Amino acid sequence: MKKLTLICSGLLLASSSAVFAVEEHGKAALERAGAAAKASSAKEIVKHASAALEHSLASAIVLKGTSQKRMESASNHLEEAINEGNLGHTDQAKTHVNAAITEIQGANT
Repeated sequence: MKKLTLICSGLLLASSSAVFAVEEHGKAALERAGAAAKASSAKEIVKHASAALEHSLASAIVLKGTSQKRMESASNHLEEAINEGNLGHTDQAKTHVNAAITEIQGANT
């Protein structure tokens, strides 16, 4: 009986830490994408969007269903924002960042 309790406790702890990690990555992705949206230069957008992309990808690995699809969509928008920012297209980069923010918010709910 003690083994069963120990196993169940371990599984519960592992699953709760995975949920915590997803929530933290989701929050961090939203924070960094928000910083990218407020950035005034293409270089700053790329910097913040790159950090947001890392968090959105980490979150998408663990998510399931609609939330996973939305986080993957956010990751695609962040990649586009980085590409546009690297080309110096600030307005287009911000458009993709704003779309990513909408997707991240949807995935986090």
